[in-house]
Amino acid sequence: MLLRFAGFELDPDRAELRRPGGEAIKLRPKTFAVLTLFAANPGRVLSKPELMEAVWPDVHVGDDSLFQCIREIRAALADDDRAIVKLVSGRGYLFDAEVSTEALGTPVPPAAVAVAPAAVPAKNWRPFGLSGPTAVAAIAAFAAAVGLAIAAPMFGPELFKQRPPVIAVMPITGSDPGAVPTAAAVTTRLTDGLAKIENIRLVTPEAGSTSPQAASARPAPADFILSSELQNTGPTWELRARLTRTATREVIWSAPVSVAIGETDLSLQQSRLAAGLGHLLALRLNELAQAGVPTDGAAKVAVEQATAQINQTSKERFAAAQAMLEKALGDHPDNVDIQVALAALQLRGIQMVWYSPADAAVVEKNAKAMLERALRSRPGSIPVLQAYCRFLNATNEFTESLVVCARTLAFDPWNGMALYHMGLAQLPLGRFEDALATFKQADRYDTPEVSRWTWLLGAGVSYLMMGRDEEALPWLQRSIAITPASGRPLVLLAAAYQRLGRTDEANAALAQALKLRPGSTVSNIAIPTRNTSPAYIEARNRIEQALIAAGLPER
Repeated sequence: MLLRFAGFELDPDRAELRRPGGEAIKLRPKTFAVLTLFAANPGRVLSKPELMEAVWPDVHVGDDSLFQCIREIRAALADDDRAIVKLVSGRGYLFDAEVSTEALGTPVPPAAVAVAPAAVPAKNWRPFGLSGPTAVAAIAAFAAAVGLAIAAPMFGPELFKQRPPVIAVMPITGSDPGAVPTAAAVTTRLTDGLAKIENIRLVTPEAGSTSPQAASARPAPADFILSSELQNTGPTWELRARLTRTATREVIWSAPVSVAIGETDLSLQQSRLAAGLGHLLALRLNELAQAGVPTDGAAKVAVEQATAQINQTSKERFAAAQAMLEKALGDHPDNVDIQVALAALQLRGIQMVWYSPADAAVVEKNAKAMLERALRSRPGSIPVLQAYCRFLNATNEFTESLVVCARTLAFDPWNGMALYHMGLAQLPLGRFEDALATFKQADRYDTPEVSRWTWLLGAGVSYLMMGRDEEALPWLQRSIAITPASGRPLVLLAAAYQRLGRTDEANAALAQALKLRPGSTVSNIAIPTRNTSPAYIEARNRIEQALIAAGLPER
């Protein structure tokens, strides 16, 4: 049956959602399955267990898998105010739309379906989820990071126009019997994550076999084999992986991943092992996907030198880096790397108020144009998508930022910075619970570790926004322990202490924050209110009142 609602069409034969104008919206298989389940049950509250049992039968997944699907559905339906997919607190989700059905005509031949492995055959379609083994979804999903990535010297960009590369994920081996269960769990987590990536085919060995077979009705030989070994050293897990070209047995990539054993529980260790490996692999493969784009040596040097100064807070260094990049862009006007680096630098200048108000408006417009031009040139580039995601967030285009951040995750599901900026966009939209789940997901992945303090801070802010101050404390304290020189977490910690009646601790935290950020006031630490929700403004006002009570000047 063809399902129609709110101007959209849901076509199970083609596994396709179409906008009112007929344009197809690409959804991951699991996201499509959740939406199908919603549309088949309009007006009825579906609990989380019911949704997860229907869409992930016989597979244990975390809540974040469902939350990601919900986010993607809302983005696809432009349901920013949650008028269609509603959260019913303590019960589940309600699909609030009138749904009409229409019998489909002649089933579409398999050859005509764009993503045959991911589509649900009409004769087997069930409104309660996708049938068949979970590996079927993995085939369609693994396609992005790895497939785009291998466009490098070993195949060439033309391969991706012909067919998606096939990658075999072999079971991770353990160096001792004690490591075997963890190796098996990490293999499952890694495979599930890779299955979320677009435009690659994923294959796994059949049970009892060491030979990779396609997880579909049509076995396909693997172009590459991913193999890994896990070792327990006592203080750490050490995971080493390599990607081998099947035809020549040439190792074309390898990387180590290390995760401390004593700091966290075993489940979190397994999550971080899989994420650490998956993130590095996704970035490397995505980088190789751009290998067909000519790179000028002088331009590369200019970007590296300027980027080294972006993190400096000196206005003079900023001006020197901007002049360097502007000259490089003048010499190489089509160089995407320079465009992204200059836009990122200018965004920092706007945030640090190093431009006059009039200049800032012009610079913001130019930076956005550069990023959009870069995105047209490299629509699948993780660095470009990540830079644009961050830019839209910083300029209060929160809904658009969510879409671009989600697109980044389609090429690297473990990208902590994309998750962080997604959470930052959800907060001003008043989606505090979603933001908290997003920040916690970033913490479970912990990639890259250098940014760990940011999602800890984000989780703390989310709890503050919901008035759960006691729960905010450990997240803010952990963030401060990692980056003690940042004043913002201390300001927020002061607000939490003040609202908990711990005024001495609030005063001490605020005094420390003002040493790091002299001249801070309530008015200059808040983001502009454009495009923010009433719920966000109300929650922010409550935090500001606590800061004023703790001694932070209003202006």
